[in-house]
Amino acid sequence: MTEQAALTTVFEDKRPSRRVLKRSKLVVVDGPDAGSECVIEKERITIGRSVICDLVLEDKAVSGTHVEIVATEKGMLLRDLDSTNGCYLGSSRIKEVWMMPGTNIRVGQSVLRFELATGNVEFDLSKEDRFDKLIGRSVRMREIFAALQKIATTDLTVLIRGETGTGKELVARALHMHSKRSSHPLVVQDCSAIPKDLVESTLFGHEKGAFTGANDRFRGSFEQADGGTIFLDEIGELDLALQPKLLRVLENREIKRVGGDRTVSVNVRVVAATNRDLRQMVNDGTFREDLYYRLSVAQVELPALRERPEDVELLVQNFLEDFCRRNPTERSENQFSIAPDAMDRLKSYPWPGNVRELKNTIERAASLADHTELTVRDLMPASQKTPAVSMPGGTSAEQFVEENVPFKEAKQRIVDSFEASYLKALVDKHAGNITRSAQAAGLTRYHLRELTKRYSVRGD
Repeated sequence: MTEQAALTTVFEDKRPSRRVLKRSKLVVVDGPDAGSECVIEKERITIGRSVICDLVLEDKAVSGTHVEIVATEKGMLLRDLDSTNGCYLGSSRIKEVWMMPGTNIRVGQSVLRFELATGNVEFDLSKEDRFDKLIGRSVRMREIFAALQKIATTDLTVLIRGETGTGKELVARALHMHSKRSSHPLVVQDCSAIPKDLVESTLFGHEKGAFTGANDRFRGSFEQADGGTIFLDEIGELDLALQPKLLRVLENREIKRVGGDRTVSVNVRVVAATNRDLRQMVNDGTFREDLYYRLSVAQVELPALRERPEDVELLVQNFLEDFCRRNPTERSENQFSIAPDAMDRLKSYPWPGNVRELKNTIERAASLADHTELTVRDLMPASQKTPAVSMPGGTSAEQFVEENVPFKEAKQRIVDSFEASYLKALVDKHAGNITRSAQAAGLTRYHLRELTKRYSVRGD
């Protein structure tokens, strides 16, 4: 299969127009589910005991989400998702493997055979290099734009996944603006920013006298969004005890205010987003399986900026044009340009903060540069040196305040800085061994591997 791509891009007039996936399937040839099969008709599927999986197995030795299969232009890649009992090719336990037709893989007590199937599945690419305020000319982004154009016109509940700074809120706003609900409110609620004891009141509202300080009736986020869209950002941070109440809202579109005894109907579309791996959280018991199932009716997975470097130049041009519109000074009337070597550096930098970090870097350089041509010296010091964590009153905190950086964004920069430094020190201490590093940090091996990829920290 690696000699013939599982996923190919079709060009028309030298421009990508669609992607074609060769149909294939997994057949359970041994184990409790012998005879079951799953036809692979999308770019990524999961296998496990959880109902959130595409191929659900009854095998008790299989984890909730045990393995995933990703279709790429190099072939079909099977990857173990840090399962308890592992994934085996013959007698060898594997982390990932490129599958050829006829390959047998053992998970738990079950044996799965990979086979080709007849026919192809086509995925259209948008003809545009932007959708609302989302920008990208890469094949992956244009595929996302085409999907968003279809999803926006429906009332489907959407789950947006992606690293911090990839543009999840922009996706939610684009879905709302291109929907039939665009004339009604879009309410954005960051689940990570609400104190634990106020989450229920914030989302569902409260009656007068429901608790100390509840001097008036309060309409929560769901009621405020009636007729429109509610965007639940950082849904992975929602307390486990509150998740059943959110599930009931998704099922019935009814809420009950804190201290109230009657239900209130709400007509809302729900869009949620997370930078966490909810599948792993389901396996760990920290996120409800049925809630995940309800939230992910439609899924949008945003790639990290390092995975689409061909979009960097277009993003930079857009950020500079936007900066000049917002700052119509004598200097910004002359359009900025980027020195060729500086653009090369921007494209090759891993951008752990993704598009948000790139935007901050460009705006900072445009504000402080002495010339209209931005050089490596103007651009890269800010992007390569994430401010160090310091106590209140330290220089890094003062810098954020002086630049008028919102609290959430400033906090995220500090977190990114800590994670990058911690991971490098952790992996160096254990001589690049991911397994020992994960054990020492109290993380799963899969989670640590994903973090090291995000911050370009090299391990085994």
